Amino acid sequence: MKKVVLSLALVAMMSVSFVSCKDAAAEAPVTEEAPVMEEAAVEAVDTAAAVATEAVDAAAATATDAAATAVDATADAAKEAVKK
Repeated sequence: MKKVVLSLALVAMMSVSFVSCKDAAAEAPVTEEAPVMEEAAVEAVDTAAAVATEAVDAAAATATDAAATAVDATADAAKEAVKK
């Protein structure tokens, strides 16, 4: 389950990093007549952003905890090997 969540978080971060806004800005110039987002749409976007932020934070915390546990286990194994 952890691998799935971390993989999805990685894919999401990569998809955001490879998207460029330069072409879209050149194709659709902003005018005064551009439609304004409805309040419900703004709330939906804000809610989605909050949920995504919580999911990424949870995945990061899980990954950090797993990494700390792995480092501790490796350090303990190294200590035992040195003692012998």
